Amino acid sequence: MATAQLTASSISVSARTLSSFEGLRASNVKFASFKPAGGFALSQRPFRCLVVKAATVVAPKYTSIKPLGDRVLVKIKTVEEKSEGGILLPSSAQTKPQAGEVVGVGEGKSIGKTKLDISVKTGARVVYSKYAGTEVEFDGSSHLILKEDDIIGILETDDIKDLKPLNDRVFLKVAEAEEKTAGGLLLTEATKEKPSIGTVIAVGPGPLDEEGNRKALSVAPGSTVLYSKYAGNDFKGSDGANYIALKASDVMAILS
Repeated sequence: MATAQLTASSISVSARTLSSFEGLRASNVKFASFKPAGGFALSQRPFRCLVVKAATVVAPKYTSIKPLGDRVLVKIKTVEEKSEGGILLPSSAQTKPQAGEVVGVGEGKSIGKTKLDISVKTGARVVYSKYAGTEVEFDGSSHLILKEDDIIGILETDDIKDLKPLNDRVFLKVAEAEEKTAGGLLLTEATKEKPSIGTVIAVGPGPLDEEGNRKALSVAPGSTVLYSKYAGNDFKGSDGANYIALKASDVMAILS
């Protein structure tokens, strides 16, 4: 089978709405040369104006969006353009928002023969999973349509440590990474191993069974737990501490 080797002298991407692709700027995409190794020849052709759109734009003629089923419409919180010291941040340094205000909810979902309403209400400030949902530009603002299960919790303040988890979510304060090796050598930030241990700060009310009843979680606030290494969503609190929100199924054990 013939193989192909691709070389490029300049690659750039044109983008106008790129809230999900940080650090990209308007330009062209051009492959300077394409050199197959299978004995056949291709002429050099540039590919211009490859536009990556991160959001679906809703035309002005549409005046409302009504989510269906267990979906929720969230107006995304504006990205911070300046640091706390007033320094302008480039797009690559701006933190992608994971919070917003609920502006619309679906009619709910059915579990077995039980019909369940959406657990969040219009006007609630929520935090959601980082890569959840579909982004849409509507009425001059960025919105996200996502499933209720993608909402991590309700946040009524600007401090993540006040998060109130929903459903089967668990909110932890991550244990600090070891500063030294067993032999006493100081570790740099790059060599510190990411901890998988944390203290439970808050838990959700639990998942729903087929009769619509909540099943309490097996962990409680104050417990020290071991969790899956690459699970959940990480946050930095105003106190400088690291926090993580994950599903109860990602908690592997209670430590004592």
